[in-house]
Amino acid sequence: MAGRDRIVQLLRQLERAACRCPAHSNTYHQGAGAATCTVRKTDYAFEMASSNIRYGEGVSREIGMDLQNLGARNVCLMTDKNLSRLPPVKAVLESLTKNSVNYKVYDNVRVEPTDSSFKEAISFAKNESFDVFVAVGGGSVIDTCKAANLYACHPDADFLDFVNAPIGRGKPITGAVKPLIAVPTTAGTGSETTGVAIFDYEPLKAKTGIASRAIRPTLGIVDPTHTLSMPARVAANSGFDVLCHALESYTALPYNQRSPCPPNPINRPAYQGSNPISDVWSRHALNVVAKYMKRAVRDPEDLEARSSMHLASVFAGIGFGNAGVHLCHGMSYPIAGNVKTHTAKGYSVEHPLVPHGLSVVLTSPAVFNFTAPMCPERHLDAAEILGADIRQVKREDAGAVLADVLRQFLFDLQVEDGLGAVGYSKDDIPALVKGTIPQERVTKLSPREHTEEDLAELFEASMKLY
Repeated sequence: MAGRDRIVQLLRQLERAACRCPAHSNTYHQGAGAATCTVRKTDYAFEMASSNIRYGEGVSREIGMDLQNLGARNVCLMTDKNLSRLPPVKAVLESLTKNSVNYKVYDNVRVEPTDSSFKEAISFAKNESFDVFVAVGGGSVIDTCKAANLYACHPDADFLDFVNAPIGRGKPITGAVKPLIAVPTTAGTGSETTGVAIFDYEPLKAKTGIASRAIRPTLGIVDPTHTLSMPARVAANSGFDVLCHALESYTALPYNQRSPCPPNPINRPAYQGSNPISDVWSRHALNVVAKYMKRAVRDPEDLEARSSMHLASVFAGIGFGNAGVHLCHGMSYPIAGNVKTHTAKGYSVEHPLVPHGLSVVLTSPAVFNFTAPMCPERHLDAAEILGADIRQVKREDAGAVLADVLRQFLFDLQVEDGLGAVGYSKDDIPALVKGTIPQERVTKLSPREHTEEDLAELFEASMKLY
């Protein structure tokens, strides 16, 4: 009996000491958020989520049949005013008409959306009883459509309820949304694969967003013919987004070093840190970018190159949509949000604009030089994929080598010479740092911890590239 009592005592001690997270405890019964991981500080698992993807030349002709199959009675099609006149939207509308699908068009999406433009689209969606949403456009259109779908299905929610903390309340999305079919027309954001919707929050002049697997599209229809309508600079800036999605997710903090350990699976973020599955997608996307991006920018009629970049956008989207991004994206949000007078070539907009992909890539040489000491092998691997000869390179030089190959890549594609060339000066650095601080959702995935002083130095180093 003494032995039995001793065993019971030991089991009770183990129960009291055990991690209370659901995977590690059969006694977990306190409800979402009631318990925390008491032994393990960091996460121990990752999960993969992505939209269904259909790829093929001319495949957008099938969308009318898809909507019939869904039993759609009233479809909301979102796009922007420029795209509404171009072949991608015309092809989709022809398919809807051919298949007798009832629809209404909202074409007032803003390139680089704001909280105000999101709210306009949400109001449109709330005023109708839409049962399916269709987004035809780049990331701005797809993200706006995600938000419109979400809030139309949660009419009593305050706008900031689902917006990422600390700007918003970051509440989990527990209710259902309507099906959303995304038809991307740019090869960049990967928004057709992710549950992320990004916008400029005008009161703070900083980008933030909504991140939840619940809002990812039901289906992404990837039709490479749509990319032929992209102007060269749009193709370049979209491609830079793919490049940084791949690089940042591949070099992000590993998922099992991210804290805190979620008390319930619903609290596990969409951006979880680098992981073995995301690594495959991100690294493959990087190879495609290295092979095809310059061709896709220089020759708009190169269908092979533009098709390959369209797929690379999907590959990188699946990678970063589950691993996340880090400093390039976190720092890009105030770069885009504080724009003064910069006019972006190739964009038919009436407001000052630093395109998203450009705002991301301008800091990339400085960022990867900074993060390399934490995972030099990955930085060297990326540099080699992008064309560097690393056979004689020391691990401690990984950051400098990747930074150099990135500068050359940007120079070859005629990218503006740093933040100074898009209207910023050293006097703007405090505001840029201030706008980066709320982006903890992504910046905390940097493999290297950083201070405000580090951010200031990175912005200063990015004022001039060449």
